[in-house]
Amino acid sequence: MSVVASLTRAALSVASRDRLSVLIYHRVPAQADELLPGEPHAAEFEVAMRWVKSVFNVIPLADGVQGIKTGRLPSRALAITFDDGYANNATVAAPILSQLGLHATFFLATGFLDGGRMFNDTVIEAVRGCRGPALDLTALDMGVHPVSTLPERRRAIDSILKDIKYRPESERGRLAERVAERAGVVLPVDLMMSSEQAAGLARSGFELGGHTVTHPILAQVGLATARDEIERGRARVEELMGRRVGLFAYPNGNPQRDYVPASTALVRDLGFDGAVSTSAGAARAGSDPFQIPRFTPWDMRPTRFATQMASNLGRVQATYVAA
Repeated sequence: MSVVASLTRAALSVASRDRLSVLIYHRVPAQADELLPGEPHAAEFEVAMRWVKSVFNVIPLADGVQGIKTGRLPSRALAITFDDGYANNATVAAPILSQLGLHATFFLATGFLDGGRMFNDTVIEAVRGCRGPALDLTALDMGVHPVSTLPERRRAIDSILKDIKYRPESERGRLAERVAERAGVVLPVDLMMSSEQAAGLARSGFELGGHTVTHPILAQVGLATARDEIERGRARVEELMGRRVGLFAYPNGNPQRDYVPASTALVRDLGFDGAVSTSAGAARAGSDPFQIPRFTPWDMRPTRFATQMASNLGRVQATYVAA
């Protein structure tokens, strides 16, 4: 272990006492993707995971949930998670984790397995493949978006996704497909895992978790719809994993905006052991096991990664008080 890693480990041993850090990732492309600047590619991910291994005590998220409930979390406890079910989780990230002996939990939106595609990826690939100087979406009441340069393409993606993201799930998907039609793009069908890839992760010792079927914003749908999405998603994941599923990730995951207290109560009532959000911070003994925060440093350089992790540990989730 390097001197820097040793000093960081010592500092974080104090800062992380009785706390659980949870990392969240989505895609891990094999090579850098200029339209996904926030997603670490394989080489960056491996460097980050080697640093994490040298500094943190990486544990299964299920063990972290149990530690929150019992008040017994190991020092420097950290869990690794992935959302949605991207194919490169299985083909790129998992082999790196296996090589390093690190555990992770993969939350699957089951409706997109086996050739499906999430609306955001439809938009990204539409902009990526658009060959004209601009993507004209006036027929969709979404304006005209220049796409001649990389910055323009990134701005177009951000603008279109902002327009679509919080629309009803069924409208969201249809509108994204119409964007692709306007771009004249043939969309990929291999972005998400196959059922066999997902099952293979479980056979390799990784954990699978529930993430609904179609990734709806739970705060926007009725309880009956939310229950159906969560139950059907879990049932499919259990088929793939061959055993009970105890962990859930809220789609999008921002408290109040994406899920509400009724969503949390529903997940608890359905018998899950715990659930994760996308709110930054760390959990501790006594935190709400159904609103575990998650965080991923955006600067992959080890020193900056360490600084951001330490800062995140200072944002400790409030103690859970049962309703």
